[in-house]
Amino acid sequence: MAVEVAYATPQRQAIIAVTLPADSTAEQAIRASGILREFPEIDLSVQEIGIFGSACKRDKTIADGDRVEIYRPLVQDPMEARRNRVRK
Repeated sequence: MAVEVAYATPQRQAIIAVTLPADSTAEQAIRASGILREFPEIDLSVQEIGIFGSACKRDKTIADGDRVEIYRPLVQDPMEARRNRVRK
């Protein structure tokens, strides 16, 4: 099955296509993509992942055509950012 693994920083983004056997997990897709070598700052024990914008666990079985996304931690709480914009 064909899937994509995606990660982005403010400077750069990567979407890597991977072919895996059926019943593979999101973590297996991430590791097979080589994205962890490209972005050594990724820490799967801390960072959230998801499939097409919907959070999931690393052991989630993926389907053909899925895009596994690795999310960076938020720099600021979105609600607090909105409050700060309103105050200005």
